[in-house]
Amino acid sequence: MGRSNRYRQALLSGSLFSGLPGCQEWSILPTLKLRIGKPRTMKQTNAHTEKQPTAADPPAAAEPLVPVEAATVTPEQLSELKERAAKADENWERLLRTSADFDNFKKRAAREKQEAIKYANESLLQKLVPVLEHLDMALAAAQGAAPEAGQSLQAGVGMICQQFKNVLAEAGLEELDALGKPFDPNLHEALSQQETPDVPEGQVVQQLRKGYRFRDRLLRPASVVVAKQPAA
Repeated sequence: MGRSNRYRQALLSGSLFSGLPGCQEWSILPTLKLRIGKPRTMKQTNAHTEKQPTAADPPAAAEPLVPVEAATVTPEQLSELKERAAKADENWERLLRTSADFDNFKKRAAREKQEAIKYANESLLQKLVPVLEHLDMALAAAQGAAPEAGQSLQAGVGMICQQFKNVLAEAGLEELDALGKPFDPNLHEALSQQETPDVPEGQVVQQLRKGYRFRDRLLRPASVVVAKQPAA
């Protein structure tokens, strides 16, 4: 520590450069005094210099642009381009009209479908209205009829019932008559069994409720009683 202090004092006094010419001595001393008097600034400057990032590599030079000569269009080619442009405009207008017509068709089809579902039973009801009117007339006649007119009233109601069945048959309703037929689990519903030696086992001996089928779909199975052989 003592030797470094003496070296520093010699620098500050200028005795270290006593052998140099005068002009060089006076040009070197201020710079050394400034750097020796502020050692911390020297360290901070060096640290700052070390932290500076290195300069990035210069970007590669862009390729030179090649001049392109303008293409010349002949009058025939220009006329053909105009015809194609006109045809493209015509096709575009046709596409717009077709698209609008298709949208209108979809809306109309959806509306007609909803109306068809809503009024699907219109024709059936038109056929059932006369049957309802005949039943009303039969009830009115039964209220004011004499006791001996019961037979004719019964015949009239039977005719109305047959008319009603004909209307339902035209609509696709089929009545299932299970009496005397072999038991079919696809069409019949067995409620009980009856022991009897008169009919084969598994045959329907009694029909408690009729069954109905709409075209090829079963609406309601027939409720039946199935025959069973008596125990020996």
